[in-house]
Amino acid sequence: MQMAAGLEIEINQEKGRRAVRAWLLIVAAFVVATLVVGGATRLTESGLSIVEWKPVTGLVPPTTEAQWTAEFEKYKQIPQYREVNRGMSLSDFKTIFWWEWGHRVLGRTIGAVFLIPFLFFLWRGYIGRDLRAPLFGLFALGAIQGAVGWWMVSSGLTERVSVSQYRLAFHMTLACVIYAAIIWIVARMKAPAPVAAPVRLRVIAGLFVALVLLQIYLGALVAGLDAGLVYNTWPHIDGALVPSADRLLFETPLWRNFFENALTVQFNHRMLAYLILLLALWYCFDVNRTVKDRTARAYATLFVLLIGIQAMIGIVTLLYAVPISLALLHQAMAILLLTVAVLQAATLIARHVRSPALAQV
Repeated sequence: MQMAAGLEIEINQEKGRRAVRAWLLIVAAFVVATLVVGGATRLTESGLSIVEWKPVTGLVPPTTEAQWTAEFEKYKQIPQYREVNRGMSLSDFKTIFWWEWGHRVLGRTIGAVFLIPFLFFLWRGYIGRDLRAPLFGLFALGAIQGAVGWWMVSSGLTERVSVSQYRLAFHMTLACVIYAAIIWIVARMKAPAPVAAPVRLRVIAGLFVALVLLQIYLGALVAGLDAGLVYNTWPHIDGALVPSADRLLFETPLWRNFFENALTVQFNHRMLAYLILLLALWYCFDVNRTVKDRTARAYATLFVLLIGIQAMIGIVTLLYAVPISLALLHQAMAILLLTVAVLQAATLIARHVRSPALAQV
């Protein structure tokens, strides 16, 4: 009887693990969808079409012509309409409205998709102690992300014709941090056998996650400054492989060049891409030389291949003056790269440091 009861508990625990992992992967998929729609919203300059933040009533879009006209009149009061879109038709306004509305609704849907199953799994005892704090932390970050989204939009409602590149980059990077955290948690829950690897490879695997997030941040700055439209040649930028210092660092104080000088921001984005590619090539060689685990080798190789593909997509996107289709592909590839970077780190780090209690979740 005791053996049967123990077996039943083990089966229920395994069902609980599978259910929690499947739920987190669904949440991650929603985050990716929100990132892609958010990218399209930025590229179509739709982000300022809804000038109010109504977390609950904002879920209901205009349904009558009078309601659409009222929303359009609100949009007409901001600088973007007066200086960029003056004369826009109501039909054109509806197009940009739907992009922003869809992005906001997806963000709110993530909250429900996360919170309701989370409470259910807590009630059923599927979530162990080691997972509770990280998951509560994810929910808190999600709530903060919603506030950051409005903070970003509000920057373009009074004095600017677009949102602040600082706030845009923070908003996008925070979404990617949330996504990376979800993938990390899911990877840890698998709890496979530890991988024997030198410390340097574990450190670099973790470093890649940070570097990809930094590159995503720089890419968002490039988007926020429309730097891809200003400097769209390769391999030269502003007529040289390395622009002159008086062009890269003319803003004062000096730090502003790294966030507000379109040339410097895009140059940094390119240089970091080259650095990541070179480091990834060496890392792949080192992993395949020193690590026997096939999964670790596969991730290292895939990471290099994806970086090469991403670099080519970035170059073509630049040369063709940032068409929406290529720009969205470039962003989607960045998310895929982040996924592989996290899984790569989880293979070498999370397997090594995983907690026995976590493995029981």
